[in-house]
Amino acid sequence: MSTFGSKRIVVGAHYGLRDWLAQRVTAVLMALFTVALLVQVLLPGPLGYDRWAGIFSQQWMKVLTFVLIISLAYHAWVGVRDIWMDYVKSVALRLTLQVFTLVWLVGCAGWAIQVLWRL
Repeated sequence: MSTFGSKRIVVGAHYGLRDWLAQRVTAVLMALFTVALLVQVLLPGPLGYDRWAGIFSQQWMKVLTFVLIISLAYHAWVGVRDIWMDYVKSVALRLTLQVFTLVWLVGCAGWAIQVLWRL
């Protein structure tokens, strides 16, 4: 048994792997949505409001878009939260920025979902 060196005690939030994986999963979901949308847009025919409304009136596309909106909001939250944690040293300012970011993202997601379900 070795008695030299110090035992390293790791402290902190331990977000690393979970957030890394969340970023990758949400990025894949956004890429799948992009492919599905491109397939719909590249089909022959004029591209106007009626076609856009037709694409997003299908239930499967609404569900996929809903998943995209939630994925995008979570993806942005993880990224911006990490920026605030890494670069803003003042706890009060960091908390204020995190709350503002969270409120902003929830508001944007709510607005996007409202627009989606109006179609």
